Amino acid sequence: MAQFQPVRGTHDILPDDFARFRSVIDTARLAASLHGYREMATPMFEVVDVFARSMGESSDAVSKEMYAFTDKGGEHLALRPEYTAGICRAFISNGLQQHVPFKAFAWGPMFRYERPQKGRQRQFHQIDVEVIGAAEPQADVEVIALAADILRRLGILDKCTLLLNTLGDPESRVAYRAALVEYFSAHKASLSEDSLKRLEKNPLRILDSKDEGDRKLVADAPLIDNYLTQAAGDFFAAVKAGLAQAGVPFQVDPRLVRGLDYYTHTAFEFVTTHLGAQGAVIAGGRYDGLIEQLGGNPTPGIGWAGGIERLVLLSDPKPQAAPMLAIVPVGEAAEAEAIALAGELRRADIAVELGYKGNVGKRMKRADKLGCFGALIFGADEMAKGVVKLKDFASGQEAEIARGDLVAHLKARA
Repeated sequence: MAQFQPVRGTHDILPDDFARFRSVIDTARLAASLHGYREMATPMFEVVDVFARSMGESSDAVSKEMYAFTDKGGEHLALRPEYTAGICRAFISNGLQQHVPFKAFAWGPMFRYERPQKGRQRQFHQIDVEVIGAAEPQADVEVIALAADILRRLGILDKCTLLLNTLGDPESRVAYRAALVEYFSAHKASLSEDSLKRLEKNPLRILDSKDEGDRKLVADAPLIDNYLTQAAGDFFAAVKAGLAQAGVPFQVDPRLVRGLDYYTHTAFEFVTTHLGAQGAVIAGGRYDGLIEQLGGNPTPGIGWAGGIERLVLLSDPKPQAAPMLAIVPVGEAAEAEAIALAGELRRADIAVELGYKGNVGKRMKRADKLGCFGALIFGADEMAKGVVKLKDFASGQEAEIARGDLVAHLKARA
């Protein structure tokens, strides 16, 4: 009989791994709440146009990587490749315009069909932060500072470098786009097939090409700094000044662009050299035109996403599990009483392991294997006296505790 394995590009998150996984989420959730962000979630699939409109038909995420399908009702749907578009759709469809600035934190699985590699899978997970309805550069500073705070809390900020750039306002981009088209058109013979397509639809994305030949051309391509309007230049200067004020160091990278079409003004990435070729752990930027693209009123926005798998690899968090106590009944009457005792202790928020079968020796071995700090042992004699024996595994000592005092005793011990 064939043995089933996970689909290529997916992986099981087993309990020990999930404890580290959850630690990253909990750390991000706490930091986000301290900055005033509220947690939300959107469906794992949307109509295809939510992503095609927002990310751009020419983007790899749409043209090559999106898991799109037609359901039984004939609707064209897609598994979400990123969170921003879905949150913006939710902002519009739930009439949240009256609640700006709308500050959201989310996490969950994403899906992209690409070559699996370290820290990058076809089903992967992200934490995500969005601020919708704030046009001020202070919002850019806050979301970047929040990302830095999360990395600091995970103990990996010193392993990361913040790269920062501006993509300018619409007027700047029009002028810059024309300059890029002129430059790359003169080198068409040397461009990759993908970049030739991008030249027609979104030449800025050529700057993000991984093709070696393209990279050589990109090195001499025009820089956006020379095409910024006064307003765009002032906005970027305010972001840089704010980050300096917030104590978040950065490096300006004039070649940094975002891979999606909806970005304007600020673009940024926290990158690392500790994960091999795939160096970005958190990346994002401003997307002032996205809400309008999705059918809403013109509304500014900024946000970022961070790969949970990569953050786990980089930080290797070691979460502390709640101390657990084993209950070891001796005899049939004690077995029944153990169920009631376990319920009582769990209602008091005391973690309890109650084995389903086995003699005292086997249950004690299992308790030790699970890392329990001790065991409550009782049989008919202890029940008659209204006590239980508490054995401390660290010291090996045993003590009789009155049943009525047990919860208070264990709480005081913690």
